[in-house]
Amino acid sequence: MRFVPQFTDGQEFPHALGKVVCVGRNYADHAKELDNPVPSEPLLFIKPATSVVDLTKPLDPPFSRGDVHYEVELALLVGETLTHATQDEAERAIVGIGLAMDLTLRDVQTKLKEKGHPWEIAKAFDGACPLSPFLPLSRVPNWNALAFTLDIDGEERQHGEGADMIFAIPTLVAEMSRHFTLEPGDVILTGTPAGVGELTRGAELRLTLTGGLEITTSVVE
Repeated sequence: MRFVPQFTDGQEFPHALGKVVCVGRNYADHAKELDNPVPSEPLLFIKPATSVVDLTKPLDPPFSRGDVHYEVELALLVGETLTHATQDEAERAIVGIGLAMDLTLRDVQTKLKEKGHPWEIAKAFDGACPLSPFLPLSRVPNWNALAFTLDIDGEERQHGEGADMIFAIPTLVAEMSRHFTLEPGDVILTGTPAGVGELTRGAELRLTLTGGLEITTSVVE
């Protein structure tokens, strides 16, 4: 059964989730912490709908395949079809905002990158995109005022703000629509700030977002 996005009031979005379009290195401090160059244009990749799971339920990553790293990101729910959109059109098409985790098989990704191979299997596996319910935009201030955090076992690990993105949200969504038609039910991940690290069994997670979204979850033992 396809994952159906929900709003924080429990209302289901009228379309099943489609694809998840992601951007890498959209925070300069994160690019630097992984010794990657800061990009001059968005570095885009896609996670399939089958990678999405409910962030409010315990996470069960494939630890048997090596280190699993957490990357918390701002998630946007697309409500209109976008192709070669302007920034204004892109901004109007966003109908919800939430949080997601871009789980990464870091050992697998590193080996693939060293060989110059695509690294989808490190980013697009089943369960690779835990996703929260979405706040309606009426609960959200302007993009630059957005802030989000990830605490693990009571310690803050990541803190991101919209103002720190290399590519602002309207610019990013418009650019994505030049390469991939975005459809209702698609989700956009906007990049992760510094502080990524290894996810461990039994960890307790707390995620917060400006506007009143708070998620607590855990990793299976």
